[in-house]
Amino acid sequence: MDFIKRYFGADFPRAVLFDLDGTLVDSAPDLAVAMDTVLTRLALPVVGEERVRGWVGNGAKKLVHRALAFAVGQAEHQISDHRVDSTLALFLEEYRQTNGCYSHLYPGVVDALKVWRSHGVPMAVVTNKLVEFVPTLLSGLDIDHYFVALVGGACTSQKKPSALPLLHACEVLNVPPETCLMIGDSCNDVQAARAAKMPVAAVNYGYNHGEPIAGSHPDIVVGSIFDLVRR
Repeated sequence: MDFIKRYFGADFPRAVLFDLDGTLVDSAPDLAVAMDTVLTRLALPVVGEERVRGWVGNGAKKLVHRALAFAVGQAEHQISDHRVDSTLALFLEEYRQTNGCYSHLYPGVVDALKVWRSHGVPMAVVTNKLVEFVPTLLSGLDIDHYFVALVGGACTSQKKPSALPLLHACEVLNVPPETCLMIGDSCNDVQAARAAKMPVAAVNYGYNHGEPIAGSHPDIVVGSIFDLVRR
């Protein structure tokens, strides 16, 4: 709470924006099952959940690109756009079946959402994931009713680390960016918040390509989202 008061001059920000994968939800198991199923269909080696965890955060196409490069033993620039696009189509087909099947919420998420909602703080999800997958995932985990806006990877012309998705969410919520708190797990979230002139908190349990999030210099690093509302 000291962090909140220091940056917002009050007990609560005007609004809170959340990244999804690696921040609210551990969705790597769903993504890994879908990815490995596709690779098996293509007679390629599977990559496994731990590698997928290191590749999450830049959208489905980038995940597929990284997995393909690893599976065929080539650099990413050696994989043709056509091959990436055709594999992406297969991945999305599989992910529609696995989305939400193995995911789980991180500890403290629901308790924090309850506190913010009880104090009238509007909340939004801002993710690089295609927005078509977001409602199913949130509703399956019974947290969809906490959010008044969803901004997905194709909702603006640029994804995070651009500021555009965050600024779009602020427009929807009708709040100035500097009065919002962004919470994420990756350098993309921190960079997007910085570009939007928005305070940013980072969780230390997310994906972030295997790198400690403290190295991206968020305003605060926490072990649980609930730490931000704990009195």
